[in-house]
Formats: sequence, structure tokens, C-alpha cells
Amino acid sequence: MDWFLNLLKDILSFATNFNDPTIVSGYFVAVSALLLITLERFFPYKKGQKLFRKGFFNDFVLYTFAQSYVLGLLIGVLINFIDNNTGISRFQLLADVPVWAIVLASLFFHDFYIYWFHRWMHNNKFLWRLHEAHHSTEDVDWLSGSRSHAFEIMINQTIEFAPFILLGAPAEAAVIKGAVSAVWGMWIHSNINVKTGWLQYIINGPEMHRWHHSDKDDDAYNMNFATKFAFWDFLFGTAYFPRDKKPLFYGIGSFFPDNFFKQFFFAFRKFDKE
Repeated sequence: MDWFLNLLKDILSFATNFNDPTIVSGYFVAVSALLLITLERFFPYKKGQKLFRKGFFNDFVLYTFAQSYVLGLLIGVLINFIDNNTGISRFQLLADVPVWAIVLASLFFHDFYIYWFHRWMHNNKFLWRLHEAHHSTEDVDWLSGSRSHAFEIMINQTIEFAPFILLGAPAEAAVIKGAVSAVWGMWIHSNINVKTGWLQYIINGPEMHRWHHSDKDDDAYNMNFATKFAFWDFLFGTAYFPRDKKPLFYGIGSFFPDNFFKQFFFAFRKFDKE
């Protein structure tokens, strides 16, 4: 019995260590998720959409936790491999830069990269095969952002977090950036009937991003690629923000398997002969 009590004590001590940015960031993500779920129940954009909708188990258990854990390990190995063969981290270029400055700069520059890579994925048949998993859900909500193919995550998160490690940034900067990105991803996919006015032209939210997931609307096709900063779309001519109608359908308009493992391998199916 003592071992069990000691285990509980260790877990409690770990979970209440608010000096650890990893713990604080974890609570931030969890509380944000609960808040968004609550807002979706009381202020839904698409009424009648269920919390435990089709694909919930896959998105929550397999994509959010299982896949994220495995890929986190693989991405760490990949970044260490890069460092071992380049030695970049020994220069510690960001070691003395304030954490807040690193986080803000990484949010800005990484979002610029994501805009263009996201746009490329929609216009390249090979990359679209990876990205279509993310668009396959027919119920866009706070959890939808977690559904992404493993190879897409490997590419994006390696590029996202490699600079932190290779340039010697404080560890908490990467943790904070990761938490902000996670919450932002939940926010822009949330099924909340919200209007942010002029702010939507600067900061991306569900108002614009739900159109990116729209199906059967030709005007919305290949539009709204920004993740965090909506001004990229307005600047580069890919903004679609109608005020007089709503997206009626989400998804890709074609078959996509329900099984998690089949979804992974579906990206590697043969192309139809043209």
C-alpha cells in the first residue's frame, strides 16, 4: 500500500509544480479545450452537432494522444540527428533572447511558412494525399484540428521546433509556442457562433477557417490558408469571407476510410489514370 501512496504523492507533486512551464502549458491547453467545448454547447454555429460525433475516438485518442506521443519522439530524434551532423546548437544563438520575443517571432515566421506550405498542399496532388485526412471530417469542431496525417505533422513540427533546439532557445519558449499553437488550432476549428468584427482581418478564427473546410462551394475552394494571422490571406489574395451565407457541408466530397490505420495508408493509394 505504501508504494501506491508514494506513487500518488509523486503524481500530485508533479501535477502541482507550477514552476514547470510544461505543467502550466498542459493545464492551459486542457482548460482551453473545456472552455471551447462548453461554448460549443451553448453557442453553436452549426446547431445539432454532437460532441461525440463520428470519428471522435480516432481524433481524440489515436490522433491527439497516441500519434502525437510517437511523433514527438521521432521528431526529437530527427532534430538531434540534424544537430549531431551540423553542430548548430553549440552557437546558442538564441540563448540570451527573451522568451517572449522568441515566442512572438516564431508565431509570426512559422505562420508565414504554414500559409505557403498549406497552400502548396492544396495544389500538389502528392501533398494533398497527406492533407486530405485533415479535411475528411464532416463535423468541424474544437477537435478537428488534431486529425492530420503523420507525415504532414512530421514535416511541419520538425520545421516548427527545430529552430528552438538548433539555435539554443530556452526550453520554455518551445513549450509555450507549442501550447499556443495547440489552443489556436482548437479555436479556429471550433463550432462556435462568434463574430470578432475587424479583428478577423488580422487574427484568424472560426469565422474564416470554417470556409476553408467547406465542401460543395466553388467560391470557397482553395481559400483561407492562414492558421493564426488572417492578414496573410488578405495580403496574398486568398481570403474568402462572405457575410450573406453559411457553409452547408464540410469534408472532401469523396470516400475516406473510418479506420485510423486505413486513413494512414489511404494517402499512398494509386492515382487514377488520366
